[in-house]
Amino acid sequence: MIGGADVSDYLDLIAVEGREEEAWAALLQSRGTERVEWRLHAVPAASPTVRAVPALTTTVGLAADVTPEERCPVLDLPASWETYLASLSGKHRHELTRKVRRFEREVPDGRAVAVRGPDAVAARLGDFLALHRRSRVGKAKFMDAHMERFFRAALPALAARDAVALWFLETGGGPIASFVCLEWDGTVGLYNSGFAPERAALSPGLVLLTHVIRDAIARGRPRFDFLRGEERYKLEFEPKLEDVFRVTIASAAIPTPLSGATRA
Repeated sequence: MIGGADVSDYLDLIAVEGREEEAWAALLQSRGTERVEWRLHAVPAASPTVRAVPALTTTVGLAADVTPEERCPVLDLPASWETYLASLSGKHRHELTRKVRRFEREVPDGRAVAVRGPDAVAARLGDFLALHRRSRVGKAKFMDAHMERFFRAALPALAARDAVALWFLETGGGPIASFVCLEWDGTVGLYNSGFAPERAALSPGLVLLTHVIRDAIARGRPRFDFLRGEERYKLEFEPKLEDVFRVTIASAAIPTPLSGATRA
């Protein structure tokens, strides 16, 4: 297992597709005689882990608890942007188009830019980090020197595998919003964000997000994942909500914990 709840929206056992239950059975069998306590965070609802682990643990003298932890808003993308807009409620469709038109009217030189490839992503990471830290106090605290080193190492490495893009909403005075988007298995995921708080009246994050979703549709991606968190701006796009689970595995003698941040 690899990853951490601080930087990963989904975590799970890494196994060959189709052999996940076999991998779990072998792992549990090898540890079943030990006094163990694992708390696995952010396991997606569709994972074989959620379905298989409770039954498998009983065969080796362990106990498992599977509890909803958070929800991820997700869009099933249609064939066109126009079809997507038509699927929205009148209120959200009106607000979305109104805010985009207001931005285009008040910032006629504004444009959305997608940055891909390891060298280009590395070159623009400083712009993203600056916007991220300016967004709010909590983000500035999160993006300390240690976390910045992680981002500067991980994002270009992912970009080398066409698995990440940096998006910017550019104006004549520089970028005012930015997203890190991950891509996997036909999915575009909204991983992290930043914006210039003094330009909040222009709804720069929402405007940029319409470009990102529109681009995903144009490239034939079937799914857009807002990842963990039910922030209001995500819900304006009328996604469905998918559960993410905490899976606790413990020796039968150890009470199953209800909360905590320990990671396997």
